[in-house]
Amino acid sequence: MAITDTAGNRSNVSLARRAYNIRRKAIQMGEVQGQGYVGQALGVADVLAVSFFHAVEFRAEEPEWEGRDRYLLSIGHYAIAFYAALMEAGILPEEELATYGMDDSRMPMSGMASYTPGMEMSGGSLGLGLSVAVGRALGLKRKGNPALVFNLMSDGELGEGSTWEAAMGAAHHKLDNLVCIVDFNNQQADGASTGMLSAEPIDAKFTAFGWFAQRVDGNDISALREAFDAARAHSGPEPRVIVCDTRMCKGVPFLESREITHFVRVEPDEWQKALAVLDEEAPE
Repeated sequence: MAITDTAGNRSNVSLARRAYNIRRKAIQMGEVQGQGYVGQALGVADVLAVSFFHAVEFRAEEPEWEGRDRYLLSIGHYAIAFYAALMEAGILPEEELATYGMDDSRMPMSGMASYTPGMEMSGGSLGLGLSVAVGRALGLKRKGNPALVFNLMSDGELGEGSTWEAAMGAAHHKLDNLVCIVDFNNQQADGASTGMLSAEPIDAKFTAFGWFAQRVDGNDISALREAFDAARAHSGPEPRVIVCDTRMCKGVPFLESREITHFVRVEPDEWQKALAVLDEEAPE
């Protein structure tokens, strides 16, 4: 399927180009503040490109359109990536890029629904997004609204008990309008997620909890498209989950190789170098 991004218009821009644009905008915002969760933004850019420009129904000029699919950002510190996607989608003007993280900006460093058009929830403490998504999905079902609810969460959140309570609730209520996306980059503040509290095998656990589960390379756009299509087309009553294995700092090798990438340190002279590296491999 193709999204309706503005009252019936379709875009011919390739998904690879969309992902490149999202990465570029995230780096530019990081340069504004001299810091930010750019490693996550670079890693999840392909997931966001396929989400916004292939899988999700929305209207850029009407962010509160009742028929829209809801896209929840459980991981509030991924806001820099989400803002880049919202700009690429035309929901936020690119002119605001230079205000990232500043006083009175509509783009605070952590996502807050009260500030930003297109931001469906404030992703505060991790592990709450799936619970909110279950409530939204159940509410839409009871209203007879056919919209889907997408929830983007991190692998670190799989260590939270509330996540698995929500997973059980979603299956119990047969929320076939819920799609959970797990960004598995195997990183969190204290180190590798699998070293803190491993949830592997993740897809098998969701299956055991009554979900239709898929696991794909989250930096492979073709694989992502197929997974999102399969999630929407699945005819069973199960909620859907797509586990996306992504690489932190994807597209900028000298950042990918850093020992610490959760809040990757970027020197002042490296922001423009990172953009130059991205530009060397810019897709059509």
